Amino acid sequence: MAHALRDRIDEIGPRNILPEPRINSIHEADISLRGIYEISKVLTAPARLEITIANVVNTLSSVVQMRHGAIVVLNAKAEPEITATAGSSHPPQSGIGRAIPQAAIDRIVATGAPLVIHDVSKSELFQADFQPASSGDTIPIAFIGIPVKAEHEILGTLSIDRVDDEISSPCDKDVRFLTIVADLIGRTIRLHRILSMDQQRFIEEQRRPEKWLDEERIDPAQHVKVDGIIGESPALKQVLETVKVVARTNSTVLLRGESGTGKEFFAQAIHKLSPRGKKAFVKLNCAALSESVLESELFGHEKGAFTGAISQRAGRFELANGGTLLLDEIGEISPAFQAKLLRVLQEGELERVGGTRTLQVDVRLICATNKDLETAVLDGEFRADLYYRINVVPIILPPLRERAGDIPRLANAFLDRFNKENHRELAFAPSALDLISQCYFPGNVRELENCVQRTATLARSRTITPSDFACKNSQCLSSLLWKAGYRSHGRNAVDELSRRDTMPVRRIGAPEGEVSPVKVVYPNDPACPAIGPHLTERDRLTDAMEKAGWVQAKAARILGLTPRQVGYALRRHGIEVKKF
Repeated sequence: MAHALRDRIDEIGPRNILPEPRINSIHEADISLRGIYEISKVLTAPARLEITIANVVNTLSSVVQMRHGAIVVLNAKAEPEITATAGSSHPPQSGIGRAIPQAAIDRIVATGAPLVIHDVSKSELFQADFQPASSGDTIPIAFIGIPVKAEHEILGTLSIDRVDDEISSPCDKDVRFLTIVADLIGRTIRLHRILSMDQQRFIEEQRRPEKWLDEERIDPAQHVKVDGIIGESPALKQVLETVKVVARTNSTVLLRGESGTGKEFFAQAIHKLSPRGKKAFVKLNCAALSESVLESELFGHEKGAFTGAISQRAGRFELANGGTLLLDEIGEISPAFQAKLLRVLQEGELERVGGTRTLQVDVRLICATNKDLETAVLDGEFRADLYYRINVVPIILPPLRERAGDIPRLANAFLDRFNKENHRELAFAPSALDLISQCYFPGNVRELENCVQRTATLARSRTITPSDFACKNSQCLSSLLWKAGYRSHGRNAVDELSRRDTMPVRRIGAPEGEVSPVKVVYPNDPACPAIGPHLTERDRLTDAMEKAGWVQAKAARILGLTPRQVGYALRRHGIEVKKF
């Protein structure tokens, strides 16, 4: 039996064990596997993307029957970024003038499917690049184009062309093979781009501390510019530098200053310069709402929570999630609501009015007030625990009288805005700018803006002169503020002024809470600070020293201070005492 089987095998022979077509299929499959293996080695080799793509095209020419091959990598705008070609150059009768026509690329990208053309001379996609032979005998050229994809995103195209005959005519197995190769190329392109982005991010993070150090060596006025904040005075530069540093963190900021100093603009500056700059900036004036309405505005409410709540509404905390929330006039909220607000600030959790579900919020809080919170805490009007919660980084905004050099810049900016809104071409005369630069402006920037707008509205000519201002016509309404004075030590300044013609002001070098009565002056009085010369604390100190012959004891009597306080003020302002 065994001898019979051996004789039969010898009779058939080893070459006749498998049919010829099957032998060819196995051979082609082996070539395809070897080709994918070789291409995979090229794609995983450490090299720049353009070199890797070029090596893939060269390797592809030894695996697939083709005359010419091309890989085109597209950028984010679907424009060719990298083009790698391989194969013989195209003679004129070949019908192809360049690697791959843009029309063919657009078709592949638009459809996201393979493009097979048996004769490019008969395709409208290749008409612009097709150059027929002079003899009129054009060789049929077939084209196969495959989209290069990764994560459902088309990153480029892979294409080959070859002579179209019965043997080498495009078939399904070529499309399947090239589709596999295109998929591997797409994954490689995506990996290179991810690594490039990570590397760029790493470089930026490494350079960021150096960048901060470089910025600190530069004058803040050269690099800290914020929309809506105008000025070059030292007081403003110092605040802007603090804003720049504070903006990098998520610390709670308390903006303090007189009314009209631009607290909202500084809050927007902190938000824009922070990592949350692209998120929402939400603001709310706490003094304009009652306690019940304020709770609904901040925390939101559920449908039916109260009369008129016809639908669910998100509060300001939810709207500012991931961004910044400005609570203006924080010192005006009631003690009962202060306790509710404190829980949100401590836990980062809230519940809508009428709801039971606890919501998590991530909000950078900025508070603003012109109220004396310390006195309010002592009087029991403001919770001490809430005060410490919001007073993490206090920033005191300078009043306009401490940045008189910025008045001309602000006035011109307000006048430019008025001209644009009213289609006029007004301008300040130099004497007019000199006049308002000496004004006191108790209402700060807001009052200056109103003054400019009022003067521009009533101006009779294109050039605004000093005679156009209300203070020159005894119509300056700021005099009412000077007559009323300020509140101090819990007493009503209006009542005091009705009994005596004085108002409390702070003396040079005196402690923060110490005030002295000073005679009230009126707008038509040359001594009125609203129209008189603007003197800083340093100027008044220098003037007193000159009047006293640079004797500190005499200057102290003129200023109502002790010689020790005068000496301290001289050192603080860097004033050198003259000796005779």
